[in-house]
Amino acid sequence: MLARLSIRDIVLIERLDIEFSRGLAVLTGETGAGKSILLDAFALALGGRGDAGLVRHGAEQGQVTAMFDVPKGHPAAGILTENGLDDTGEMILRRVQLADGRTRAFINDQAISVQTLKAVGAALVEIHGQHDERALVDASTHRQLLDAFAGHEKDVAALEALWDIRRTANADLDEHRAGMERAAREADYLRHASQELKTLAPKEGEETELAGRRTTMMQGEKIATDLREAQEAIGGSHSPVASLSAAVRRLERRAANAPALIEPAVKAIDIAINALEEADQHLNAALAATDFDPAELERIEERLFALRAASRKYSTPVDLLAALAAQYAGDVALIDAGADQLKKLEAAAGEADKRYAAAAAKLSAARTKAAEKLNKAVNAELAPLKLERAKFMTQVESNAAAPGPQGIDRVEFWVQTNPGTKPGPMMKVASGGELSRFLLALKVVLADRGSAPTLVFDEIDTGVGGAVADAIGSRLARLAGKVQVMAVTHAPQVAARASQHLLISKDALDKGKRVATRVNALAADHRREEIARMLAGAEITAEARAAAERLLRAAS
Repeated sequence: MLARLSIRDIVLIERLDIEFSRGLAVLTGETGAGKSILLDAFALALGGRGDAGLVRHGAEQGQVTAMFDVPKGHPAAGILTENGLDDTGEMILRRVQLADGRTRAFINDQAISVQTLKAVGAALVEIHGQHDERALVDASTHRQLLDAFAGHEKDVAALEALWDIRRTANADLDEHRAGMERAAREADYLRHASQELKTLAPKEGEETELAGRRTTMMQGEKIATDLREAQEAIGGSHSPVASLSAAVRRLERRAANAPALIEPAVKAIDIAINALEEADQHLNAALAATDFDPAELERIEERLFALRAASRKYSTPVDLLAALAAQYAGDVALIDAGADQLKKLEAAAGEADKRYAAAAAKLSAARTKAAEKLNKAVNAELAPLKLERAKFMTQVESNAAAPGPQGIDRVEFWVQTNPGTKPGPMMKVASGGELSRFLLALKVVLADRGSAPTLVFDEIDTGVGGAVADAIGSRLARLAGKVQVMAVTHAPQVAARASQHLLISKDALDKGKRVATRVNALAADHRREEIARMLAGAEITAEARAAAERLLRAAS
């Protein structure tokens, strides 16, 4: 429910804070006092269209903040979650209107798009007026409202699940058929290409590996000659190792006679011999690594040539030839084994179609029965609203050839305003006053099903009086027992039914140089006086006060 509405610098409103409670709140006041301004400001906070003209003259920006208490699990909370916003259980919708025409939107002080604000606002509040086209008169919502009235939500959810299964099964079938048709058209080419690539057996990354080995082998051939010459010098017939070893043996035989002279020299020669032997080992290893095999090089070059030729032939990079081979093999397999798979997919799609069609037909029949009950309930509300000659009809048109996630039905609310006249869509047939009363009858019937938690009725009692106005007030009060209701009204019979009465007035400021809109919550005596004004006009008489008192007593 709407708990608080704060408005700053919007048209004639400088600063306004209104606390709301559950039940029926009425807004009354003289024509031109600012009731429409207040509703325009509220609509702005709900995501309505911004306008630089809304900013109060002399101010740089205007701002409207609407605070709501939202129960857990409400659809508005789901919208917050979908948009990555925090859900604290309390929703504060804020809209800033700049004087240059730009606007900014926030929920719980988190910046959002106007589209998100509008979606949340629509889930929290419905605004109904004589010419409002956003609520019940929108035919696209009628099927959802009928389902809410009948309690079909679980059946619709189950049908949506069957629709998804059906859609997936048919998509798989269509994809398989398309693949078979493509494969059949190219059967000979596919078989040849598949066999050729299978024989070639390309591997991902093979080209890079072969090219690297080829480069290494070609470089190794040049290096091997120098390595052999170095090996010959160190370990070949001219190696100094043998001479050095012989010299060490001779010195070691003399070491006992002059150890101080000989041992350092022997030690140094041993180190030199070890170093030469280690160098010889490294040279052998290097020669082994650079072992040049002309036959191996030729095989590598032939393989690279074959891979690159296939790449050119199939217009595919060498590294993707393996994937292409797998694709062609799959297409050939599809030709060979596709018929069996096609039968399985056709059976699955047929079963999914059958299950969906049965559930859709069952839901359609339930909707037709529910439509009769809805018609009866709404028509029962029409006579007290001076629409006793009118008739409300819920048109359910079923078309199994045009299925959808929510079934095969198109639902639209129709009316017949007088016997003998042609019925038609409610928005096209009903006049402004009639439409507002049809909407009220519908909302009374649908109050706790398919309704936003806060309903706003903008002067739906225009042009009626007496018993009709009293009937409207009675139904608004009944409606307020299930949801929060706000009504802008000129009917004292409606105002008398309110649990909260707000008077909108226009006060002169700065010695009459400017005016500002004010809103005051009326206590008992002041409320009686306002209802008396609504009854009598400019001059409030004792009779008007007495009549106001009778209305208040009757309402209570």
